[in-house]
Amino acid sequence: MQVSVEAIGTLERRMEVQVPAERIEKAVDERLQKLSRTVRLKGFRPGKVPVKVVRQQFGEQVRQEVLGDVVQKSFNEAVEQENLIPAGGPKIEPLNIGQGDLKYRAVFEIVPKIELKGVEGMQLSRPTAEVTQSDIDAMLENLREQRAQYAAVDREARDTDRVTVDFDSTIDGIAFDGGKGEDVAIVLGEGRMLADFEAALVGTRAGEQKTIEITFPENYPAGTAGKKAQFAITVKSVEERRLPEFDDEFAKSFGVEDGGIARLRDEVKENMERELGEAVRARLKKQVMDGLMAANPIDLPKTMVETQVRELQIEAARRMGARDASQIPPAENFQDAARRRVALTLIVGEVIRVADIRVDQAQVSARFEDLAAQFPDPAQAIQTYRTNPQLHRQMEAAVLEDQVVEWVLQRAQISETPASFKELMNFGA
Repeated sequence: MQVSVEAIGTLERRMEVQVPAERIEKAVDERLQKLSRTVRLKGFRPGKVPVKVVRQQFGEQVRQEVLGDVVQKSFNEAVEQENLIPAGGPKIEPLNIGQGDLKYRAVFEIVPKIELKGVEGMQLSRPTAEVTQSDIDAMLENLREQRAQYAAVDREARDTDRVTVDFDSTIDGIAFDGGKGEDVAIVLGEGRMLADFEAALVGTRAGEQKTIEITFPENYPAGTAGKKAQFAITVKSVEERRLPEFDDEFAKSFGVEDGGIARLRDEVKENMERELGEAVRARLKKQVMDGLMAANPIDLPKTMVETQVRELQIEAARRMGARDASQIPPAENFQDAARRRVALTLIVGEVIRVADIRVDQAQVSARFEDLAAQFPDPAQAIQTYRTNPQLHRQMEAAVLEDQVVEWVLQRAQISETPASFKELMNFGA
């Protein structure tokens, strides 16, 4: 087999492959021989059809199948021979597919070679924080607010009250999508509605009607951005927030049957410490990935970036509940994220090769057990996870990536930076 390779770009290659006719004919003969033992033709017993007859009936079809198989196999052999790693499938241009030698041209991108840098002595900062008593108090108060009850009151609405309204709005006298609402409950101060809308409800009472004018922000959906709208509002009820007593019944509402508030406090602390540890690891991981990218700038195969963009588009469309192709977000929205994913995939892959890292199956099993513990029947959940090849591959990839981070951390220079639980968890923001 003759192979020639030409660089036509930083990563793009043009390769010509010539496969001897003898290889083609041998493959055709072998397939016809095999077919003669299974094909059924009138006038012949099964398995007794002469190869000559099979060739007359199926010769051209078999030859085309063989040519396709030989092109695929010879391409793989050629790139291995030339020490090339394709970044995606090739574009094949036949040069001679008739009698004689098979000759074709393949154009494809290759995976860039990476000389791993920036690992030894990478400068990293580990935030150090602890869960304080005031942090626990604030979290428990947050839990109380989650269990808040509301009771109707005969007074003017104020901050933290829940106000239920009907509203009808227009722009220049014309109704618009999303401009009408019935029985809309708004907790004043939560900021889930436009600030001017909430402000207009402060001081209102049940049964009151009022009309206000609001200018939509510039980042609002098309058709309303920057425009003035008139809202006709009817206040249907004003309810006061009432928090539960901080007692054993409150603890039971969170599944703590024994130990009361003291046990709830311990469990909250344990959860907060676990989440804090995960946040610190996540920050270190991001620093490691950013450091690897900064130290190893590489040219990215367009094929891989385009594939990643499509995957991100599909993920986004699925989250949005898109029902057809017209609702898929535009590709340009995902270019930067796709390029980062591809770059990290290639660089992390090189770390795995250089460090000879093998996935730790014990960690994989531990991860599955942690996930399964959240279900009523953990044993059944673990069995489901382990017998799903796709889930198993995803878990192995996640564990392998964590092993890469740990390998880098062992070689980095890490300084400690004081922080607080609130800062790291963005708690109370």
